[in-house]
Amino acid sequence: MREAVRHVQVTEEYAGQRLDNFLKRLLNEVPRSHVYRLVRRGEVRVNGRRASPDQRLQAHDTVRVPPVRTAPAAGPARVPPQLIETVRKAIVMEDERLIVIDKPAGIAVHGGSGLSFGVIEALRAMRPHETLELVHRLDRDTSGCLLVARKPGALRTLHALLREGRFEKRYLVLVRGKWELGRKRIDVPLRTDIRVGGERTVKAHPSGKPAVTEFRPVQFFGRRATLLEADIHTGRTHQIRVHAAHAGHPVAGDEKYGDDEFNASMREFGLTRMFLHAHSVSFEWPQGEPFSVNTPLPADLSAVLDRLSGPVRGGEGRRGARRRRAR
Repeated sequence: MREAVRHVQVTEEYAGQRLDNFLKRLLNEVPRSHVYRLVRRGEVRVNGRRASPDQRLQAHDTVRVPPVRTAPAAGPARVPPQLIETVRKAIVMEDERLIVIDKPAGIAVHGGSGLSFGVIEALRAMRPHETLELVHRLDRDTSGCLLVARKPGALRTLHALLREGRFEKRYLVLVRGKWELGRKRIDVPLRTDIRVGGERTVKAHPSGKPAVTEFRPVQFFGRRATLLEADIHTGRTHQIRVHAAHAGHPVAGDEKYGDDEFNASMREFGLTRMFLHAHSVSFEWPQGEPFSVNTPLPADLSAVLDRLSGPVRGGEGRRGARRRRAR
Protein backbone atom coordinates (compact mmCIF):
# COMPACT_ATOMS: atom_id res chain seq x y z
CA MET A 1 0.00 0.00 0.00
CA ARG A 2 1.41 3.39 -1.00
CA GLU A 3 0.80 6.34 1.33
CA ALA A 4 0.64 10.04 0.48
CA VAL A 5 3.44 12.54 1.11
CA ARG A 6 3.49 13.67 4.74
CA HIS A 7 4.96 16.80 6.29
CA VAL A 8 5.72 16.09 9.93
CA GLN A 9 6.66 18.72 12.48
CA VAL A 10 9.41 17.82 14.94
CA THR A 11 8.17 18.29 18.49
CA GLU A 12 10.37 19.08 21.47
CA GLU A 13 10.23 15.45 22.47
CA TYR A 14 12.29 14.51 19.40
CA ALA A 15 14.48 17.62 19.14
CA GLY A 16 18.12 16.56 18.85
CA GLN A 17 17.28 13.16 17.35
CA ARG A 18 19.06 11.99 14.21
CA LEU A 19 17.02 12.15 11.04
CA ASP A 20 17.43 8.43 10.30
CA ASN A 21 16.12 7.45 13.75
CA PHE A 22 13.24 9.89 13.43
CA LEU A 23 12.29 8.36 10.08
CA LYS A 24 12.61 4.82 11.38
CA ARG A 25 9.99 5.62 14.02
CA LEU A 26 7.63 6.94 11.36
CA LEU A 27 8.37 4.16 8.85
CA ASN A 28 8.70 1.23 11.22
CA GLU A 29 7.70 -1.29 8.56
CA VAL A 30 10.28 -0.06 6.05
CA PRO A 31 13.80 -1.62 6.03
CA ARG A 32 16.47 0.74 7.34
CA SER A 33 18.44 0.37 4.08
CA HIS A 34 15.44 1.72 2.15
CA VAL A 35 15.12 4.64 4.56
CA TYR A 36 18.76 5.57 3.85
CA ARG A 37 18.13 5.40 0.09
CA LEU A 38 15.18 7.78 0.44
CA VAL A 39 17.41 10.27 2.24
CA ARG A 40 20.30 9.94 -0.24
CA ARG A 41 17.95 10.48 -3.19
CA GLY A 42 16.68 13.70 -1.65
CA GLU A 43 13.13 12.40 -1.28
CA VAL A 44 13.29 13.25 2.41
CA ARG A 45 13.59 16.99 3.06
CA VAL A 46 14.04 19.03 6.24
CA ASN A 47 12.51 22.50 5.97
CA GLY A 48 12.50 22.06 2.19
CA ARG A 49 16.22 21.20 1.95
CA ARG A 50 18.15 17.99 1.37
CA ALA A 51 19.52 16.42 4.53
CA SER A 52 21.90 13.70 5.65
CA PRO A 53 20.86 10.68 7.75
CA ASP A 54 22.90 11.89 10.75
CA GLN A 55 21.47 15.44 10.75
CA ARG A 56 20.18 16.44 14.18
CA LEU A 57 16.63 17.73 14.09
CA GLN A 58 15.42 20.82 15.90
CA ALA A 59 12.01 21.52 17.44
CA HIS A 60 9.55 22.85 14.82
CA ASP A 61 11.58 21.51 11.88
CA THR A 62 9.30 20.18 9.12
CA VAL A 63 10.29 16.81 7.67
CA ARG A 64 8.96 15.76 4.28
CA VAL A 65 8.26 12.02 4.36
CA PRO A 66 7.76 10.62 0.84
CA PRO A 67 5.22 7.97 -0.16
CA VAL A 68 6.53 4.51 0.69
CA ARG A 69 5.07 1.25 -0.54
CA THR A 70 4.44 -1.10 2.37
CA ALA A 71 2.54 -4.29 2.95
CA PRO A 72 -1.15 -3.81 3.72
CA ALA A 73 -1.59 -3.07 7.41
CA ALA A 74 -4.28 -2.08 9.80
CA GLY A 75 -5.20 1.49 8.92
CA PRO A 76 -7.76 4.18 9.65
CA ALA A 77 -10.66 1.73 9.45
CA ARG A 78 -9.59 0.36 12.83
CA VAL A 79 -10.10 3.66 14.61
CA PRO A 80 -12.99 3.14 17.05
CA PRO A 81 -16.25 4.55 15.63
CA GLN A 82 -16.97 6.27 18.93
CA LEU A 83 -13.70 8.24 18.70
CA ILE A 84 -14.41 9.17 15.07
CA GLU A 85 -17.85 10.47 16.05
CA THR A 86 -16.45 12.42 19.01
CA VAL A 87 -13.87 14.13 16.80
CA ARG A 88 -16.45 14.80 14.08
CA LYS A 89 -18.67 16.60 16.59
CA ALA A 90 -15.67 18.58 17.86
CA ILE A 91 -15.02 20.28 14.49
CA VAL A 92 -15.94 23.94 14.99
CA MET A 93 -14.87 25.36 11.63
CA GLU A 94 -12.95 24.56 8.47
CA ASP A 95 -11.88 26.19 5.24
CA GLU A 96 -9.77 25.10 2.29
CA ARG A 97 -6.58 25.25 4.38
CA LEU A 98 -7.49 24.33 7.94
CA ILE A 99 -9.73 22.30 10.22
CA VAL A 100 -10.27 23.62 13.75
CA ILE A 101 -11.09 21.12 16.49
CA ASP A 102 -12.41 21.99 19.94
CA LYS A 103 -10.52 19.05 21.43
CA PRO A 104 -12.19 17.41 24.42
CA ALA A 105 -10.02 16.72 27.45
CA GLY A 106 -8.89 13.11 27.77
CA ILE A 107 -8.29 12.56 24.04
CA ALA A 108 -4.72 12.58 22.72
CA VAL A 109 -3.91 14.56 19.60
CA HIS A 110 -2.17 11.50 18.13
CA GLY A 111 -1.46 7.87 18.94
CA GLY A 112 1.60 6.88 20.95
CA SER A 113 2.68 6.34 24.56
CA GLY A 114 0.34 3.39 24.92
CA LEU A 115 -2.49 4.93 22.89
CA SER A 116 -3.31 3.57 19.47
CA PHE A 117 -5.33 6.49 18.18
CA GLY A 118 -5.90 10.18 18.69
CA VAL A 119 -7.52 13.14 16.97
CA ILE A 120 -5.39 13.00 13.83
CA GLU A 121 -5.97 9.27 13.26
CA ALA A 122 -9.72 9.78 13.64
CA LEU A 123 -9.68 12.66 11.14
CA ARG A 124 -7.69 10.62 8.63
CA ALA A 125 -10.18 7.79 9.00
CA MET A 126 -13.01 10.23 8.28
CA ARG A 127 -11.19 11.77 5.30
CA PRO A 128 -8.88 9.13 3.81
CA HIS A 129 -8.30 11.09 0.60
CA GLU A 130 -6.97 14.20 2.34
CA THR A 131 -3.42 14.89 3.54
CA LEU A 132 -4.02 16.00 7.12
CA GLU A 133 -1.31 17.02 9.59
CA LEU A 134 -1.33 18.55 13.06
CA VAL A 135 -0.22 22.18 13.13
CA HIS A 136 0.56 22.05 16.85
CA ARG A 137 -0.16 19.86 19.86
CA LEU A 138 -2.16 19.97 23.08
CA ASP A 139 -1.61 17.76 26.10
CA ARG A 140 -4.11 14.94 26.44
CA ASP A 141 -5.71 16.54 29.52
CA THR A 142 -5.95 20.01 27.93
CA SER A 143 -9.10 20.96 26.03
CA GLY A 144 -9.61 23.58 23.36
CA CYS A 145 -8.41 24.91 19.99
CA LEU A 146 -6.43 22.48 17.87
CA LEU A 147 -5.51 23.29 14.27
CA VAL A 148 -5.07 20.68 11.54
CA ALA A 149 -3.63 21.60 8.14
CA ARG A 150 -5.36 20.31 5.01
CA LYS A 151 -2.55 21.28 2.63
CA PRO A 152 1.25 20.97 2.92
CA GLY A 153 1.67 24.63 1.99
CA ALA A 154 -0.56 25.73 4.86
CA LEU A 155 1.38 23.49 7.24
CA ARG A 156 4.74 24.97 6.21
CA THR A 157 3.39 28.51 6.53
CA LEU A 158 1.99 27.94 10.01
CA HIS A 159 5.14 26.20 11.22
CA ALA A 160 7.11 29.22 10.03
CA LEU A 161 4.77 31.54 11.95
CA LEU A 162 5.25 29.37 15.05
CA ARG A 163 9.03 29.56 14.74
CA GLU A 164 8.88 33.34 14.26
CA GLY A 165 6.56 33.90 17.23
CA ARG A 166 3.71 35.23 15.07
CA PHE A 167 1.19 32.59 16.12
CA GLU A 168 -0.82 33.63 19.18
CA LYS A 169 -2.20 30.95 21.51
CA ARG A 170 -4.18 31.92 24.61
CA TYR A 171 -5.36 29.66 27.40
CA LEU A 172 -7.73 29.94 30.35
CA VAL A 173 -6.30 28.41 33.50
CA LEU A 174 -7.47 28.23 37.12
CA VAL A 175 -4.68 28.53 39.68
CA ARG A 176 -4.32 28.29 43.44
CA GLY A 177 -4.76 31.37 45.60
CA LYS A 178 -5.30 35.03 44.87
CA TRP A 179 -3.06 36.19 42.03
CA GLU A 180 -1.60 39.52 43.16
CA LEU A 181 1.02 39.87 40.41
CA GLY A 182 -1.18 41.77 37.98
CA ARG A 183 -0.23 41.26 34.34
CA LYS A 184 2.91 39.22 34.76
CA ARG A 185 5.48 38.13 32.18
CA ILE A 186 7.38 35.05 33.30
CA ASP A 187 10.62 34.58 31.38
CA VAL A 188 12.11 31.45 32.93
CA PRO A 189 14.02 28.79 30.95
CA LEU A 190 12.70 25.24 31.13
CA ARG A 191 14.54 21.92 31.08
CA THR A 192 12.37 19.51 29.12
CA ASP A 193 14.79 16.57 29.02
CA ILE A 194 14.54 15.42 32.63
CA ARG A 195 13.06 12.03 33.43
CA VAL A 196 12.02 10.89 36.90
CA GLY A 197 11.22 7.21 37.17
CA GLY A 198 11.13 7.02 33.38
CA GLU A 199 8.51 9.80 33.17
CA ARG A 200 9.23 13.18 31.63
CA THR A 201 9.32 16.05 34.11
CA VAL A 202 9.85 19.67 33.12
CA LYS A 203 11.71 21.98 35.50
CA ALA A 204 12.58 25.66 35.61
CA HIS A 205 16.36 25.82 35.26
CA PRO A 206 18.91 28.39 33.99
CA SER A 207 20.33 25.81 31.57
CA GLY A 208 16.93 25.15 30.00
CA LYS A 209 15.40 26.39 26.78
CA PRO A 210 13.93 29.92 26.64
CA ALA A 211 10.28 29.99 27.71
CA VAL A 212 8.02 33.03 28.08
CA THR A 213 4.44 33.12 29.38
CA GLU A 214 2.29 36.17 30.08
CA PHE A 215 -0.43 35.80 32.69
CA ARG A 216 -3.38 38.16 33.13
CA PRO A 217 -6.02 37.83 35.88
CA VAL A 218 -9.58 37.39 34.58
CA GLN A 219 -11.62 36.55 37.69
CA PHE A 220 -10.87 36.22 41.41
CA PHE A 221 -12.51 33.74 43.77
CA GLY A 222 -11.53 35.25 47.08
CA ARG A 223 -8.19 33.94 48.24
CA ARG A 224 -9.06 30.44 47.13
CA ALA A 225 -8.36 30.61 43.37
CA THR A 226 -7.90 32.88 40.35
CA LEU A 227 -8.88 32.42 36.72
CA LEU A 228 -6.05 33.61 34.46
CA GLU A 229 -5.52 34.06 30.76
CA ALA A 230 -2.13 32.75 29.67
CA ASP A 231 -0.45 33.84 26.44
CA ILE A 232 2.50 31.62 25.52
CA HIS A 233 5.30 33.14 23.46
CA THR A 234 7.13 29.81 23.24
CA GLY A 235 5.73 26.29 23.05
CA ARG A 236 7.68 24.30 25.62
CA THR A 237 6.25 21.10 27.02
CA HIS A 238 4.05 21.78 30.09
CA GLN A 239 5.09 25.45 29.91
CA ILE A 240 2.00 27.04 31.47
CA ARG A 241 1.82 24.46 34.23
CA VAL A 242 5.48 24.81 35.24
CA HIS A 243 5.52 28.62 34.99
CA ALA A 244 2.34 28.89 37.08
CA ALA A 245 3.82 26.63 39.76
CA HIS A 246 7.08 28.62 39.60
CA ALA A 247 5.06 31.78 40.36
CA GLY A 248 3.58 30.07 43.42
CA HIS A 249 0.16 29.48 41.85
CA PRO A 250 -0.05 25.87 40.59
CA VAL A 251 -2.79 24.87 38.18
CA ALA A 252 -5.96 23.38 39.66
CA GLY A 253 -6.18 19.64 39.06
CA ASP A 254 -2.55 19.32 37.94
CA GLU A 255 -1.37 16.04 39.45
CA LYS A 256 2.24 16.42 38.27
CA TYR A 257 3.16 20.00 39.20
CA GLY A 258 0.19 20.97 41.35
CA ASP A 259 -0.71 21.07 45.04
CA ASP A 260 -2.46 17.96 46.41
CA GLU A 261 -4.39 19.83 49.10
CA PHE A 262 -5.61 22.47 46.66
CA ASN A 263 -6.56 19.80 44.12
CA ALA A 264 -8.57 17.98 46.77
CA SER A 265 -10.41 21.18 47.65
CA MET A 266 -11.20 21.81 43.98
CA ARG A 267 -12.72 18.34 43.69
CA GLU A 268 -15.24 19.56 46.25
CA PHE A 269 -16.32 22.06 43.59
CA GLY A 270 -16.68 19.40 40.93
CA LEU A 271 -13.27 19.63 39.23
CA THR A 272 -12.44 16.21 37.83
CA ARG A 273 -9.46 17.10 35.61
CA MET A 274 -6.81 19.75 35.06
CA PHE A 275 -8.30 23.22 34.56
CA LEU A 276 -6.48 24.25 31.39
CA HIS A 277 -8.30 25.21 28.18
CA ALA A 278 -6.84 26.55 24.92
CA HIS A 279 -9.50 29.15 24.22
CA SER A 280 -8.13 31.09 21.25
CA VAL A 281 -5.69 30.97 18.35
CA SER A 282 -4.92 33.90 16.06
CA PHE A 283 -2.38 34.78 13.40
CA GLU A 284 -2.09 36.54 10.06
CA TRP A 285 -1.55 34.71 6.79
CA PRO A 286 1.40 36.04 4.73
CA GLN A 287 -1.09 37.63 2.31
CA GLY A 288 -2.31 39.80 5.20
CA GLU A 289 -5.52 37.89 5.89
CA PRO A 290 -6.19 37.67 9.66
CA PHE A 291 -7.31 34.40 11.22
CA SER A 292 -8.84 34.03 14.66
CA VAL A 293 -10.87 31.33 16.36
CA ASN A 294 -12.22 31.00 19.91
CA THR A 295 -13.69 28.10 21.82
CA PRO A 296 -15.64 28.68 25.07
CA LEU A 297 -14.90 26.92 28.32
CA PRO A 298 -16.38 23.40 28.33
CA ALA A 299 -19.45 22.86 30.48
CA ASP A 300 -17.53 20.94 33.16
CA LEU A 301 -15.07 23.80 33.75
CA SER A 302 -17.77 26.48 33.58
CA ALA A 303 -19.70 24.58 36.25
CA VAL A 304 -16.65 24.69 38.54
CA LEU A 305 -16.46 28.48 38.19
CA ASP A 306 -20.20 28.77 38.90
CA ARG A 307 -19.78 26.80 42.11
CA LEU A 308 -16.76 28.86 43.14
CA SER A 309 -18.85 32.01 42.61
CA GLY A 310 -21.75 30.61 44.62
CA PRO A 311 -22.78 31.17 48.22
CA VAL A 312 -20.34 28.62 49.72
CA ARG A 313 -18.32 30.45 52.41
CA GLY A 314 -14.94 30.00 54.00
CA GLY A 315 -13.03 26.81 53.29
CA GLU A 316 -16.10 24.73 52.56
CA GLY A 317 -16.79 22.91 49.35
CA ARG A 318 -20.00 21.17 48.35
CA ARG A 319 -19.78 18.56 51.11
CA GLY A 320 -19.19 21.30 53.67
CA ALA A 321 -22.25 23.14 52.36
CA ARG A 322 -24.33 19.96 52.66
CA ARG A 323 -23.15 19.50 56.25
CA ARG A 324 -24.10 23.11 57.05
CA ARG A 325 -27.59 22.66 55.61
CA ALA A 326 -28.05 19.41 57.52
CA ARG A 327 -27.59 21.21 60.79
